[in-house]
Amino acid sequence: MGCVGIRVEAPEEVEPAIQKANGINDRPVVVDFRVAEMEKVFPMVPAGASNDDVLLPPSQSDRKEFLR
Repeated sequence: MGCVGIRVEAPEEVEPAIQKANGINDRPVVVDFRVAEMEKVFPMVPAGASNDDVLLPPSQSDRKEFLR
């Protein structure tokens, strides 16, 4: 489809990947951030749900309980 694909597999690759993506102005860019299967990545839309069901990160006060 003519887009550029960038895969990020380690934290130290994030900033260079974003800089590379921002430097491409002539076609779409897809950045694939690889994370552990059980990692909580927010905002997220649960599988099979609609965008109206987006989950946001827990508030600071709820974060300790969430991370247990």
